[in-house]
Amino acid sequence: MGLSDFTELKGIQVTIKQKPFKHLIYHFRLACSKWSYMEIVQGGESFTALSQGLQHALWSLGGVPLEHRTDSLSAAFKNLNGQAKDDMTQKYEELCIHYQMKPTRNNKGVSHENGAIESAHGHLKRRIKQAFLLRGSYDFESIESYQSWLSEVVKSHNRRNAKKIDLEKMSLQPLPVNKMADYTILPVKVSRSSTIQVRTSLYSVPSRLIGSNLQVHLYQNRLECYLSGHKVAELVRVYGIGKLRRARNIDYRHVIDSLVKKPMAFFHSQLRNELLPNEDYRQIWGHLSTTLPSRDASKIMVGLLNVAAKYSCEQSLSEMVLNT
Repeated sequence: MGLSDFTELKGIQVTIKQKPFKHLIYHFRLACSKWSYMEIVQGGESFTALSQGLQHALWSLGGVPLEHRTDSLSAAFKNLNGQAKDDMTQKYEELCIHYQMKPTRNNKGVSHENGAIESAHGHLKRRIKQAFLLRGSYDFESIESYQSWLSEVVKSHNRRNAKKIDLEKMSLQPLPVNKMADYTILPVKVSRSSTIQVRTSLYSVPSRLIGSNLQVHLYQNRLECYLSGHKVAELVRVYGIGKLRRARNIDYRHVIDSLVKKPMAFFHSQLRNELLPNEDYRQIWGHLSTTLPSRDASKIMVGLLNVAAKYSCEQSLSEMVLNT
């Protein structure tokens, strides 16, 4: 039996480059040998997060258990009745069929029936907290570096149960030839401002795509954008805070060629603050906009962004300007 659940690190404030990082952790575990896999999740307990985490776990494990058990995850069950087979979402049913796993769940609202993973949350989280203490910091340079660190902690845990894990692996089913698609396909049109709206979030794309109809493959952590079957952009997925707030992922490099031709478009843009890549550039703009006419300030700011994009010198350029 393999088990899936989502959990959070209560009492720990992880940061990415000193900024609070809101997230959950997907946890997969083999009930018998205690083999575990953990993956960072943004955006809640979605089917995409479940599918991606479960498939990553199975391929890392190298086999498939006969049974997959969860609590009443809305990502897997409609939670309309007590019969797990009749209550499964179509996507989750297709996922289990693809891997030839029997889907089961504990009774709704009775989480202790899933104790083989609920109790494991506590053991592993204590290990993670101890590893944080030894590390001396809760801050990471990137989400990828945080995931890499977390994976090493879990691998250390798995090494303690190596003999049991090797025995249980002998009873696993083989993996299928291919993974099942762990993304949602969405059609979007690129606006005149070179942006696309995906769910509640706004993203910029290269300006050459303005007016194009794209097919977006929406993953838990990224977007892949396709035009006529060719991938034309890959973007980091962002999530808003709260139900009514939209998140934005705007990259000045996508629109800099257009801005160079019409610098005042930067001044009038509703996305002006997002077009500035960091606080240093916002400080530069604050100085220019208060000491120069808007046209001159915009021309200089767009010129700086153009140099930063053209020569990949964003940080060194801002440091030089601020120190001048």
